[in-house]
Amino acid sequence: MEYVYAALLLHKLGKPVNEENLTSVVKATGAAPDTVKIKALASALSEVNIDEALKNASAMAMAPVAAAAPAAGAAKAEEKPKEEEKKEEEALQGLASLFG
Repeated sequence: MEYVYAALLLHKLGKPVNEENLTSVVKATGAAPDTVKIKALASALSEVNIDEALKNASAMAMAPVAAAAPAAGAAKAEEKPKEEEKKEEEALQGLASLFG
C-alpha cells in the first residue's frame, strides 16, 4: 500500500510518477523499496489518468446515494465508449495484481 501512497503523493506534488521518484519516496520513509513492485506500479500508472481515476473512485464511494437518481444518470453511464472501458479495466487489473 505504501507504493500507492507514494504515487499519490508524487501526483499531488506535481512530480512525475516514475520508478526513480517512487523509489526515493519509499526510501525516505525508511522502508526498503521492492523494485519489482515499483516497476509494476510505474508501468501500470504510466497509461492511467490519475486525476480521472480519483474522480471515478470518489464517484463510486457515493454510488449508493446516486442509485436513487433518475434513470437519466444510467443512460449517461451507458454512453461511455467500450474501448475506454476496456482500457480502464486493464489498468485496474494491472494495479490489482500488485496486491495479490
